Amino acid sequence: MIQPAKPDLVTVNIDGRDVAVPKGTNVIEAAHQLGIEIPHYCYHPKLSVVGNCRMCLIEMGLPAVDPVSKQPVIDPATGKQRVNWMPRPQIGCATNAMPGLHIRTNTPLVKECREGVTELLLINHPLDCPICDQAGECKLQEFSTSYGRGYSRFVEHKNVKPKRTALGPRVTLDDERCILCSRCIRFCKEVAKDDVLGFIDRGSYSTLTCYPGRQLENNYSLNTVDICPVGALTSTDFRFKMRVWFLKTTPGIDPQSSVGANTEVWSREGVIYRITPRRNDAVNDTWMADSGRALYQEVRAPNRLLSATINGVTSTNEMAVKAAADLLGGRAAAENQNSGIALVGSGRSSVEEQYLTKRLADALKAPVALVSRVGPGDGILVSADRNPNVRGALVTGLISALPAQKLDGLAAEIDAGRVRTVISLGEDLTAAGLTAAHLARVSVIYLGTHRNATSDVARVVLPTLTVFEKNGTFVNQQFRLQKFAGAVPGPQGVADDLATLAALAAAAGGPAMPSEVNGVWSLLAAEVKPLAAISYASLPATGLLLDGTAWAGLPFVEGESLHFKPAAKA
Repeated sequence: MIQPAKPDLVTVNIDGRDVAVPKGTNVIEAAHQLGIEIPHYCYHPKLSVVGNCRMCLIEMGLPAVDPVSKQPVIDPATGKQRVNWMPRPQIGCATNAMPGLHIRTNTPLVKECREGVTELLLINHPLDCPICDQAGECKLQEFSTSYGRGYSRFVEHKNVKPKRTALGPRVTLDDERCILCSRCIRFCKEVAKDDVLGFIDRGSYSTLTCYPGRQLENNYSLNTVDICPVGALTSTDFRFKMRVWFLKTTPGIDPQSSVGANTEVWSREGVIYRITPRRNDAVNDTWMADSGRALYQEVRAPNRLLSATINGVTSTNEMAVKAAADLLGGRAAAENQNSGIALVGSGRSSVEEQYLTKRLADALKAPVALVSRVGPGDGILVSADRNPNVRGALVTGLISALPAQKLDGLAAEIDAGRVRTVISLGEDLTAAGLTAAHLARVSVIYLGTHRNATSDVARVVLPTLTVFEKNGTFVNQQFRLQKFAGAVPGPQGVADDLATLAALAAAAGGPAMPSEVNGVWSLLAAEVKPLAAISYASLPATGLLLDGTAWAGLPFVEGESLHFKPAAKA
């Protein structure tokens, strides 16, 4: 694994406590390292600073220096260098750490400033908390309990602004809640590169809207909902569905491409309600693509495979594994140098599943092919490689070269009569170039989550779990090993992919294999050099960067994205 570089540190003093932070660190972030919260609305660590809300006002001072001698001025009462405090409060969001900086966040003046800002923001804000989707994660609601009066001195009528406005296909605006922090505007302009939002009118009548003839419809629009500190921007899909305090969060990885954006999967009682980004400054910052948020709908899709089948007839997993073993020929096939079996693995499988796939292929002496998925990358968080774990297949040794988009080699082997059985791990073989005539000549064993043309003609179908129902790891385009966890249980009767692969490997004459993640990792750490001394439990939330120099010469399809630059082509 590769160790990250250590930054230059400077020491600042916050409320009488010293903290060492990288030079240039925002004061809000520096205070956070000491467990001190400086309240804010408009500031976001991944956006430019505008200083709109003024909620982060603090007192700031610098060490006193004699203007003539340039020597430190010592306070005789304390024997330490005197601090010259600025006469007026400063905004913390626009203040960066520098040597000797002193900050006070809990003085009467600071508290009075926060109370004044809070009262101003609440003047026209509606009392929507009982029905607002943001309740439970609303910064205005939280800070109002700390800095609000508990009653209003405002006797005039509140301004009425547009409500239930569809800014785009996935975002709904309740403008009377907007506090004009401009986070959404800056995100669209600076991150999504789609400058579509702005304010119109002045003063308390200012309103958020789209530019004339435009909509908020880029593939990152729902990030504006995530960063909205109040309930002004809401997800049309999640709107009024569930209170957030009823939901549990599970760490996940976006499987739509090799970027591997970190996510939080929100669920309750076995049902997923939404997916939001999880902060990882090395991969996706605090963002994710809208297309990745909709993937949870696959869990309860109408075409989900819910039971094993043998020749189209519903069966149990145990009987289906036995039927698959009969097709594979058991130990006799393992002893045959030309077993007539081919295996089509998946770049969507986890590292653990790919390892067991390799062990299955070794037991059968069967060649392994992977199918590539290539689409246009957006330069942000969707890469051209639409498989999340091709590099995992390289690391585990399942493949030694990059996969092709079509299974032309397998098609030729079938035409020549050298392949009689094909095992497909979630891949629709017809989409990968095989024709109905090819599939008619072989016996197909299909392991997958959803029905398709291949599962319809398969002799044996073994249903598997989606990425939201199991534990595992992916290796992203940076060669960063990242783990995900099951958010909801799988359908009744559907076995874990590892258990199914282990059972097939044993039926093929291979040694007994573990059927759970930690057991597989004991083998991975011992047998796979790039994964030595690593365990699933010890993986940090932000992942581990593996040494990918052994594959640096391969022509990976990805272009530059948010935190990735491809190796220069020779």
